[in-house]
Formats: sequence, structure tokens, C-alpha cells
Amino acid sequence: MTFGTASAVELVHHSPFRLGDAVMPRLNWMLAAIVAFACAACSQSNPSSAPASPSTPKPVASAVPAASAPTPASAAPDIGVDLSGVDHAVKPGDDFFQYSNGDWLKTAVIPPDRSSTGTFFEVFQKAEQRTADLIKAAGASNPAAGSNPRKIADYYAAYMNTDAIEKAGLAPLKPELDSIDAIKTRTDLARVLGSGMRADVDPINATNFHTEHLFGLFVTKGLEEDSLQIPYLLQGGLAMPSRDYYLSQDKEMAADRDKYKTYVAALLKQAGIADAERKAQEVFDLEMKIAQAQESLVDSEDVHKANNLWSVADFSKKAPGLDWSAFFDAAGLSNAKQFDVWQPSAFTGLSKLTASEPLDAWKALLTFHTLDENAPLLPKAFDDLHFDFYGKTLTGTPQQRERWKRAVSATNTDLGDAVGQIYVQKYFPASSKAEVEALVKNLLAAFGQGIDKLDWMSPETKQKAKEKLKTLRVSVGYPEHWRDYASLEIKPDDALGNHLRAVKFEYEYQKAMIGLAVDTGEWWMTPQTVNAVNLPIQNALNFPAAILEPPFFDPKADPAANYGAIGAIIGHEISHSFDNTGADFDAHGKLVNWWTPADLKHFEAATAALAKQYDQYEALPGLHVNGKQTLGENIADVSGLTAAYRAYHLSLNGQPAPTLDELTGDQRFFLAFGQAWRSKTRDAALRQQLSVDVHAPAQFRAETVRNIDAWYDAYNVQPGQKLYLAPNERVKIW
Repeated sequence: MTFGTASAVELVHHSPFRLGDAVMPRLNWMLAAIVAFACAACSQSNPSSAPASPSTPKPVASAVPAASAPTPASAAPDIGVDLSGVDHAVKPGDDFFQYSNGDWLKTAVIPPDRSSTGTFFEVFQKAEQRTADLIKAAGASNPAAGSNPRKIADYYAAYMNTDAIEKAGLAPLKPELDSIDAIKTRTDLARVLGSGMRADVDPINATNFHTEHLFGLFVTKGLEEDSLQIPYLLQGGLAMPSRDYYLSQDKEMAADRDKYKTYVAALLKQAGIADAERKAQEVFDLEMKIAQAQESLVDSEDVHKANNLWSVADFSKKAPGLDWSAFFDAAGLSNAKQFDVWQPSAFTGLSKLTASEPLDAWKALLTFHTLDENAPLLPKAFDDLHFDFYGKTLTGTPQQRERWKRAVSATNTDLGDAVGQIYVQKYFPASSKAEVEALVKNLLAAFGQGIDKLDWMSPETKQKAKEKLKTLRVSVGYPEHWRDYASLEIKPDDALGNHLRAVKFEYEYQKAMIGLAVDTGEWWMTPQTVNAVNLPIQNALNFPAAILEPPFFDPKADPAANYGAIGAIIGHEISHSFDNTGADFDAHGKLVNWWTPADLKHFEAATAALAKQYDQYEALPGLHVNGKQTLGENIADVSGLTAAYRAYHLSLNGQPAPTLDELTGDQRFFLAFGQAWRSKTRDAALRQQLSVDVHAPAQFRAETVRNIDAWYDAYNVQPGQKLYLAPNERVKIW
């Protein structure tokens, strides 16, 4: 669960990016239930941890410079909000998103190579350009063979070498395509499926696990384990973004299905495969059956439904059809003692399909998926077909991103920590790290105070909540330990080969963690990622360096703006430790519900009201936000904003906030929050987000303010205005 709204390829979780605008690696959506993402999204030293001694952390005076007292007019800080973007013709109480961003929206233009634009895109562009400069400079000093700078330079150079890519053609895929073509028996099919297992890891897209391989692997601590890491297996098998694209009755998605079949045939034909039209229909028909077998996103988010430990022997009994022995042998997983099967009914259904559907259909499917997954690194004709469907059709993006931008994204994906090390050395000074850590301490203190003030929570549950807060590990900027890429071979003229080796490298890395103790300091994002993450299974938070930039965080800006923007993001992430998912994990990241029945009943009633509130938002004609699907992130938005507001006032040390540009401190705080969600999105991308994302669209996240009492006072919001909620209707959780 991210705070953002970006997709893998773009930040679908807090940032306004959408699928089809690849900027980062993908993450298992299965982690939606054990990963909570934030908005979204230097020198090497240890990341910070939350204070471990007091049960309620002490407030820190001025988490940012000059926050402890009113600022004299002669030394006024940057106000930190964009006054030119405000539409004063709109009343804040009618539409706070439009009020905060309306004048910006009137002139904002979505770049032709993007599906959206906005605040997150602004911050992402900065990180992208910085990363590009670092990558291009990596080879300037002729680094030693095998060194990280050499690998970075060679990976980027290979991606940019389109002549070599054209010359190679399909040759890099020949071993995989030949193994598919050689399938003669069901056991052969099982071996190919097993050898094709991938570890699809991407904290940016945690709730939208999307793999074309029939099953995906992720390794982390077991849900009921104290420390040992186990393999998780997850459903896959679809090339379109989600099962909704196959099963939805929405007319636009129905039209997309017809265009998809055309694309499948075109890609097969481009590869010289005979009878492409018939095989495309076979692919589509089989994917429809796979979609019907898969579990829904809402069900997949329920961690209790995901707690299913199977031994290797259990698979043939609980999911008959597939030759599981051959599958696990080929996947290198035969020695694993047990697996957490995240969607058991899907495994039963998918396994059955491997026995019931014709081998020729499976071969057509696997051939297409191999071509489709790798099309961006195949000759231009394949790349263009791929973009025409996933970019133009599914997200409405008219233009492919420049190749250097895609090369930067790919390098970040496959050599993320290598790039991250040089990123933080140059762009994340110790002073910024210290200031953010101080702000974090105020947020933790504010959250502790909020727990103390809850009149509905029992002392027993409060004690457990305080224990979680006390042990919460907050890491800012970058990880303690960096990934070692010594064994990953990178060549300057083998773009697809580099990527395939990186994919295998990641898979072997994941497998090697099975049975080991969990690293509680492990990061699930790179420092150059514009997002943030809560890890309930580790009781930890990661705030990458790249999101700690203006307008989210500016050490020279007014504290009200910093708390309204990055403060709400941090508060959002903290609150995930106590939301509908966080309530299921104790202070040690173990699956244990620590609420009393009465407390849980109250919590569920409050959150049901919030789900109903979001159900009412109509994003496109006839398409509403799914309040249940987005509930965890909506809870975090309300709770995070509440904590950030409280922390802002803690930072003032009892002094009144200054008035700047005729705006009070509270007005600047809420305006900064509204502008953090500044976004303009193409309809096709918005339709996709409603289908695959657990975050509500940005404009509705800005309306979170309607649940905060102080917002009504700050903007004199009155009954009769569209966002007005009676005091007893405002959702209050923490």
C-alpha cells in the first residue's frame, strides 16, 4: 500500500503516474497486505530508527528551521505553496482540490509521453534528470571492469545501442522460445512454467502484482514467523493489467479486449509465427480462463485469506493438475519446506487449467508472453507494437518516452542500489536527513498523543499500539546495506541479455533468502524512488531521498508547508501500522490481531463509513471509486493528515503561527496538502487506476480534509457546501 498513486512503471501509488510510463521496477501486489506505501513517492550511513525508550516520543522543537516561533517579516521563509495555482472562484468547502489547484489545472498540459502530470511528476522529473546525469557520468572516468560504475555505464550504453538491438533480433530469446516450442507433454509444460518463475519485486506497485508468468515468487518473513523468511507464491498469467480488463462489462474495457487480440496477433506475426490470428484467439481464450480463476484484488488484499502454508506435497492434493514435482525442480524450489500460497483458490484453478487446456494453446500463450514481456528491448517494430497497445490504448499516452528516459528507468530497475549509492552521495546531504528525522520524531510524538486521547480504545489496545509505535523503525534517505552486484554480468552491447541476467539475478537473490533470518533494516525501495513505504511485516518505514524534495520537503520553506506535504506523507505511512492491515501485525511484524473485540468493532464501523464516503466519488461517468478496495489508503490519508496537523502545532512550541501572504498557518498547512495531490490524468489511465490500484484518484485524496475539524475553522466551511460533513459524520480514527 503506497501513499502514492503510481504504477510500476509510473508511480501509481502516491504519485500521479500511471501504468505505461515506466519509471521504476514492479512490486508484487500481494504485498498490498504486508506493505503499505506512501504518497505516492549522500554519504553512506545508518538509517534512523524510531526512539525506543519513551512510550510516547517527546516532541521535537522545530523540526525545520525557524519553526519554534513566529518568523519576523524581514526574515520570512518561502511560503512553500503555489499561490498562483489557487482558483479563488471555487469555495474551499465545495471542492478543495479545485480550490487548491484550479488555476494550475486550467493551463497544465500532460506531456505527450506521459499519462498524467502534477506534483509527483515534478519531483520525479528532478530525480530522473539527476539520475540520468549520474548514469551518464558513471563511465566518464573509465571505471574498472566489474565495478558498479562500469556496470551502470555499460547497462545504459547497451540500452541506448539500438543498432545492436536491431542486429540481435530475437536471438537473445531463442533459448526460451525453443524450450516452449519443444513442449510435448504436460510434464514438459510444468518444467517450462517452473523455469520461467520470476521474483517480480516493486514497492512502487505493491498492490498491482502483474506477472505474465503463471506464478510469481516473493520471499520475506512468514506471516506467523518471528524471524525466518519463507517463499510466497502468487497468481499471475495475464498480460493486460488486471483481471478486470478481461471480465469487466465496462464498454471501454470491452473495446480494449478487441484491440488486445489485434495486438497479440500483430506481435506474433512480427515474430514470424505462422497462423498468428488463430493463435492470438487461443491466447485470449486461455487468458480469459486464467482471469476467471484468479482472485479479485479486494480478496487478495485480505491478509487472513492469504495465510496458507503448503508443503511441496500439499500442492498435488490441493491444486491437482500441474506436475508440481517437475515444476518445483525446474524452479529450484524443491528443497523449500513450505510456501505461503497467497491465493489458494487461484492456484487450484490455474493448476486445473494446465491439465485441461490444449498444449498448443499453452505454447501459444507462453510464446506471446515471452515476446510481450521483452518487447521494449527487442527491435523497434516490436517495441512500437507494445507501446501502441499499453501506452496509447490502455493509458491514452500518445507518444513513447524518449529512449534515454527509458534507459534510465531500466538501469534503475536492474541496478537500483548501485545507482542509489551515487545518488545519495551527491543529492542527499546529512543536514536534510537530520531535518527529516526531526520532523519524523514530531510525527511520532503526535501519533502517540492521538493514541492517548482516544476515548473509544481500551487501555489494553492502547498499550499494544504504544508498543508498535515504540519499536517502529523509521529509515530516512537510504539503507544501511547495499546490494552486491559482483556476480551480475553486464555487457555494453547486450541490452536484452543484461536485463534477462538481472531478472535471473533477482530470482536467485530471493531464493537464497529462504530459511534465513529477516533483515529488519532491509529497504524495499531505492533512494532515487519518489515514493515511501510502510512494511507492517517488519514494523518499519522507508522514506527514500528522492521524495524529500520541494514541494514535499524544503528546509528553507515555511513549516506549515512541510508538515502539510511531507508531514502528511510521513503520517500516512506511520498510520499504516495501525490501520485495517496494521491492526493485524504486532510490534514484531507477526500476524496477530492486537485489538479487543469491542475496539475492533468500533474501528470497523468508522472505516465502513469512510468506505461509503469514497464510494460516492465518481471519477468518470458511471465509474466510481471502490471504497473497500481503497480503504487502507483512505484510512492512512485521514490518519496521516490528522497526525501531521497535530505535529505542526507541536513544532510551534505553543507560539502562534505567523500569517504569510494573508494566509494563516492552518490555511497554508491544508493548502500544501491539497497541492501535494495536484494531478491531471488522461481518462484511459484513470480508468486503469480504478481497476488495478488500491489508492483513490488524487483529486479525491485531496478531499480528505473534509474529515478534519480544523479545516472547517481554517476555511470557514459551512453547512450546504458540497464537502461539508456534520461533526458526527466526519471519520475520526486516530
